[in-house]
Amino acid sequence: MAQRAEELGYHGLWTFQRLLVAEGDQLDPVYRSVLDPLVTLGYAAALTSRIRLGVAVINLPYLSPAYLAKQAGTLDVLSRGRHDLALGTGWSAAEFAATGSDPAPRGRRTEEYVAVLRTLFTEDVASFDGDLYTVPPSRMAPKPAAPGGPPILLGGSADSALRRAGRIADGWVSRSAAGLDDVRRGTQIVRRAAEESGRDPDELRIVVRGVVVAGDRDDARPLSGRFEQIRAGAELYAEAGVTELFYDLNWDPVIGGPDADPAAGFERALEILEALAPSS
Repeated sequence: MAQRAEELGYHGLWTFQRLLVAEGDQLDPVYRSVLDPLVTLGYAAALTSRIRLGVAVINLPYLSPAYLAKQAGTLDVLSRGRHDLALGTGWSAAEFAATGSDPAPRGRRTEEYVAVLRTLFTEDVASFDGDLYTVPPSRMAPKPAAPGGPPILLGGSADSALRRAGRIADGWVSRSAAGLDDVRRGTQIVRRAAEESGRDPDELRIVVRGVVVAGDRDDARPLSGRFEQIRAGAELYAEAGVTELFYDLNWDPVIGGPDADPAAGFERALEILEALAPSS
């Protein structure tokens, strides 16, 4: 699938993170069987040469920023600068317990985390002394291939999280449950915060995780229905200020169900991939 997406002219491949599902939690099937996102992208990197490799999102409380800097920097080196790193603060009580982590205080934790990543990505001798994270004067090599390290995007839907993305990140990535109105409003808040911080709002990336529901069905979501309807829905996101849209096919039960047949899922995903290809 990664190779075919590259052949068809897609801009990026995206993964997401889910560590575990607590017994009794009624999560959607898409979350019940999930590969590790960075290992998966490392595999895709070896099979491709041009397409970008993104994760939306890594939940930052689960691991130290130094450890993630090593992982993300390694992927960027091996892919020759094609990695996009998006961060969130998580929501699963079971995953917080299993990783011994706590998202609070979310705002300060995120700001320090991003600062540590950028220090390790860019400084010959990196150091950081914050309230939540500390890095003694140290060297981390090799540096990422991309100057400044992989672009860092932030998730989140609260106004404070949106403003934070505009102030300190390279862009914002929406969650799968966000509707078109949510995305339009979020885009405005992110760009306004960037401008108020003295940044160029037009340089920020607005990335949407768009749930695709393909086929003859009655669904109000923009990326639903026949393929020509989905293409028209994608244009609505562009009009709302979105710079990148990635199609999430996992909500199709033939593809994303934990008991889905791999061969049938592959054929279904390939059909959608080719029908919605940017070069077709």
